[in-house]
Amino acid sequence: MIYPFHFAFHVTDLDESREFYGKVLGGEEGRSTQTWVDFGLYGHQLSLHLGEPMANAPTGKVGAHMVPMPHFGFVLPLEEWQALAERLRQSGVTFVLEPQVRFEGEPGEQWTMFFRDPSGNPMEVKGFRDTSQILAH
Repeated sequence: MIYPFHFAFHVTDLDESREFYGKVLGGEEGRSTQTWVDFGLYGHQLSLHLGEPMANAPTGKVGAHMVPMPHFGFVLPLEEWQALAERLRQSGVTFVLEPQVRFEGEPGEQWTMFFRDPSGNPMEVKGFRDTSQILAH
């Protein structure tokens, strides 16, 4: 069985974050106060707290690309990943790394995209045709 994780991090504006995590990413809003809000997203719990977002820099080499580190994200079945990529495009999200396939035809073939939330927190979302390949090498 897979258990949900909990991730708490800083955002600069709760209203912008509610729009992004709720409407754009499709999360379900949970408890909140004047300084934080919880979201259920893909079976996990995110706690967005007002504050200064974590520092990040493009220091992660993935293939020919440098991606922001640290980052967090989700692994989705390919059809859900494709629907999210389209929803992000329609919402005007700027991609750090455009939606694309990597390791094509190899073990661990995956689709990936990198983008930032309105506070600048970097996210990666991966898509797999076969989720049993997540750790394949």
